[in-house]
Parts: sequence; structure tokens; C-alpha cells
Amino acid sequence: MPTEVAFDKRRLSRARYAVAAVFCVHGAVTGSFATRIPWIQDHAGVGAGQLGLALAFPAIGASLAMPLAGAISHRFGARTSLRGLLALWTLALTLPALSPNVYALCAALFVYGATAGMSDVAMNALGVEIENRMDRSIMSGLHGMWSVGALVGSAAGTLAAHVGSDARFHHLLASAVLTVIGLVACQGVLDLRSAEGEAAPPRFALPPRSAVVIGAIGFCGVFAEGASLDWSAVYLRDVLDTSAGLAAASTTAFALTMAVARLVGDRVVDRFGPVRTVRVGGVLATAGGVLVVLAPHPVAAMAGFGCIGLGIAVVVPLAFAAAGRSGTNPSLSIAGVATITYTSGLIAPSAIGGIADLTSLVVSFGLVTVLAFGLVLGAGVLRGSGRTATPTAPATTATPSARDVRA
Repeated sequence: MPTEVAFDKRRLSRARYAVAAVFCVHGAVTGSFATRIPWIQDHAGVGAGQLGLALAFPAIGASLAMPLAGAISHRFGARTSLRGLLALWTLALTLPALSPNVYALCAALFVYGATAGMSDVAMNALGVEIENRMDRSIMSGLHGMWSVGALVGSAAGTLAAHVGSDARFHHLLASAVLTVIGLVACQGVLDLRSAEGEAAPPRFALPPRSAVVIGAIGFCGVFAEGASLDWSAVYLRDVLDTSAGLAAASTTAFALTMAVARLVGDRVVDRFGPVRTVRVGGVLATAGGVLVVLAPHPVAAMAGFGCIGLGIAVVVPLAFAAAGRSGTNPSLSIAGVATITYTSGLIAPSAIGGIADLTSLVVSFGLVTVLAFGLVLGAGVLRGSGRTATPTAPATTATPSARDVRA
């Protein structure tokens, strides 16, 4: 094997682990914030309705800011852009806990969401590029590392809340640690830069049609994920009359199922391909939804939620991967898919609650089951153009219009 090929494989391996660390840091910020929402609510003096309004602002900020990620990467290069955007995201963790009222909280969460969305697009674009060069699936594992980070951040936040720690101090410390880890991790990612003379992408543009179609698959997966995470415990408590402890355990088990499935999902995708994997996953998630709706006993419902988690675990990673291989501007396509999935995550909890108010939670999860079946019908859109690298060739270009500066 030529020395250059061996070097390229070592460099790609380092870049893969570096991006995995970035995904873990990104997830840890989310987990750290989510566990301290009750403290932040009390500190800002907001009621449930005001808190619900404020919690819409991260998705609003992310949706508006994500299209900017491509222009930033074009201007500063992938490595520098990711380093800066990830640092802004980890530092933004400190803002919500400092907010004294609902107006400040909304502004803080807007910034929090905007930095989250831009760094999300940047790290997924780099993950897709590494996947293309390695000619093997890695996106599921990367998103699995995000879930691991979220679990670690949640565990640390739970401990901080248990000992009565001030969330301002907790988030300041977490922000400092995660910023340092993120900056170190970013040193190992690929340094992709735009080719000389390449026109800068527009700051704001509608995503290509291919990204909208792929995003529809992501929408179904994220809706089922958000509904199950936020409402599984309530479902077991209110519909099946379980104890609070068992109901809470169902949510934890669902999150762990998602994380484990994503960590091993790349092997499944490499063996069976993205279309077959999502199609079979859709069947499994649909069966899980039916089991939840018809469950006569809490154990059956928990098994149903587990099936939903297993079935949808790789949907979002594969949607990002397909977006990165569609169209002429991968960053714009990824931003489009990310916007659609963020929107799905935003509306899922409230949609489930609204339908439950009008009918019942059983009917709400009937909708989840229908969307899960949508994965079976729409999986074919993930059959993209294929990866751009081969296992033996040392790919040196990210896209037809980008070059890679060797570190």
C-alpha cells in the first residue's frame, strides 16, 4: 500500500475521532441545560405558559441561523468555523441561567439555539465528508456519540440539581470544561477550504428540493423521537396507571435504546444499506407504535417504546448523510434537513399534547404510528448518489469546489 494512502487513512481516522468528540461535546451541552430547566424557570420567575413560549426560541434561533453556516465555512474554512461556532455554543450554555425574567430568557434561548444550529450544521457537514472519504457509514455512530454526550451532561446536571447547586455556577463550570474539550477536539478535524475563485454561498436561501424530500423522512423520525421522549412517561402514568418511578424509567430506557442503536447502527447500514435499514426500522417502529396504542400492560407499552427507539435511531444520521450527497451545495442541503428536523422536534411535544387534549394520548400515539409507517414508504429517498471516495484512493477534495489543506 502506498505511503500516501496509509497516511490518508490515519488522518481520516484521527478526523473521525475528533468529530465524534465534537458531537459528544454538543450533546453534553444539551443534556446540561435540559436538567436545569426547573431551576432556570424558578430563577426567571416564569410560569408554565411563559416557559413553553421561551422554549420555542431555541428552535426559532436555530432555524434562522443554520443557513449562515455554509457562508461562514466558505469564509473561514471548516476547521476554524467549527472551532468558533462550537465555542459560541458551549459558552451560550451560561446565558439562560443568568436570565432574570422571561424577556431575557427568550433572548438567551434565541442565542443558545442559533449557536446550536450553526455548529450542528458545521459538524454534520464534516461528518458526511469523512464518511464519503472512508466509503463506510459513520454518521449513525457520530449521532450515537451525541446521545452519549447528552446522557453524560444529563447525569452531571441531575447530580448538580440533587445537591442543590446554583445553575449559574454549574453551567459556568460545565461551559468552561466543554469549551476547552471542544477546542482541543477541533484541532483534529479536516481543514476544508473553498477553492480559489469559488463564489460564496448565499447567506439565506431556500434548501434544494432534494433536501426537502429527505427532510420529510427526518421529520417523521424526529417527531416519533420527540413524542416518545417527552410523553412516554406521561403515557404510562395516565393511560396505564403506572407508578411515577416506572414511568420515568421508561423515558430513560428509551434514551439508552436510541444511544446504543446509533452506536452500532453503522455496521447495520454498511451491511444492508440505508434504504433497507430505514425501511426495516420503519416496520419495527410501526409495530412498536401499534404495541403502545394497544398495550394492556405497562411492560407491553415499554416494549413498544423500545421498538420505536430501535426503529428510528438511524433515521436522522442517514438523512444528514443523504443530504450531504445531494445537490451541489452540501452545507445548504444539510442546513435544510436540519431546519426541518428542528421544526419537527419543536412541534412534536405540543402536537401530541394538543391532540391528547382534544381526544386522548392513545390517539396521539396513533399519529406517531402513522408517521413511523411513513419511514417504510419513503425510505427510497435515502438512495442518494453514493459516496464520493473509494476505500483505496486517497481522496483530496471534499466536493468538486473545495480543497483540503493538510495539517
